Amino acid sequence: MDRPGGRSLSLGAVTGDDRRGDGLTRDDLFGAVDGAQALRLLQDGNRRFATGHPLGLPADTAATRRALAERGQFPFAVIVGCSDSRVPPEIVFDLGLGQLFVVRTAGNVADAFVLGSVEFAVTQLGARLVVVLGHHLCGAVAGAIEGGDHGPNLRAIVAEIQPSLDAARLTDDVVTNCEDANIRHTLAKLKGSDVLADLAATGAVALIGAKYDVVTGEVDFWV
Repeated sequence: MDRPGGRSLSLGAVTGDDRRGDGLTRDDLFGAVDGAQALRLLQDGNRRFATGHPLGLPADTAATRRALAERGQFPFAVIVGCSDSRVPPEIVFDLGLGQLFVVRTAGNVADAFVLGSVEFAVTQLGARLVVVLGHHLCGAVAGAIEGGDHGPNLRAIVAEIQPSLDAARLTDDVVTNCEDANIRHTLAKLKGSDVLADLAATGAVALIGAKYDVVTGEVDFWV
């Protein structure tokens, strides 16, 4: 990968365990992986995971931990995902320490805290791809469909899903269409951030949706 000024920089230097004493500075690492490259890394990692050939973490992560502590983190992508225990992004994308900035809530819903976290990741850490990752068999969506009163905090989550549910009730497959609409709803909220919208308009940051199949392990990227 070529950097401004002609310096060559390997993906391993910014996305893997090759964060050593190589003379790289914050300016070298900040935003070094663009949105298209980040997407390919996620696609490749998910392919490894889904086909049963993950690289996983190396046996010794001491050097990586030290480098991340000393130099700081420069994740190449942000994953706004569901808290479901079956959908851990680092495992689903076969990635390791310092590579992803992950924000998880039940039902992958977004509030001010989520928006602020994503804005922090792109403006302060240099992430160039934001992915809203939903999944099928989402418990939060199922709960919204079933209804019932489980207290004010869960009601807040259901309220975020409700617009998607209202639209999905008009279709033949309420569950699937609600899950999909909920991903698009969260993506629209992210795109409504002035900070993220300005960066997206210049091509500095890409924002996409994606859906994970908890049975096959495959992620469908909506690009």
